Amino acid sequence: QVQLVASGGGSVQPGGSLRLSCLASGFSVGRYTMSWVRQAPGKVREWVATIGDLTGIRDYAPSVKGRFTISRDSYRNSLYLQMNSLKSEDTAVYFCKAHLWSDYWGQGTQVTVAS
Repeated sequence: QVQLVASGGGSVQPGGSLRLSCLASGFSVGRYTMSWVRQAPGKVREWVATIGDLTGIRDYAPSVKGRFTISRDSYRNSLYLQMNSLKSEDTAVYFCKAHLWSDYWGQGTQVTVAS
C-alpha cells in the first residue's frame, strides 16, 4: 500500500530555513519521479519542485529556484525539500507527490513565514 507522510513544517521568520521530509512506503522513492506541490490560502495548488526517477534531474518553479533544494534518500525511502531564504509568499501547505502508475499525495504540512 502506497503511503506518503509529510513532516517538518512550522512557523519561521522571513529569511529563515525549514526542511520538509516525506516518508514513503509501498514503493521505492529512488525509482520514481517525486515532486513537492504547495497550496497557499485561497489559491490553487502550485508546483514547487521535481526530482526525476532514474536520472535524478531536478527542476524548480522560478519562484523558488536558488532557494529551495529537492533531494531524496533511497536508504531512508524519503523525499526532502530544503527551503532557505523563506519569504512570506512561501506560506502554504506543502504536499509531497509520487508519480507512480497513478499520482499519490501526502497529507500536507503547513509552512508559515511571518515576522
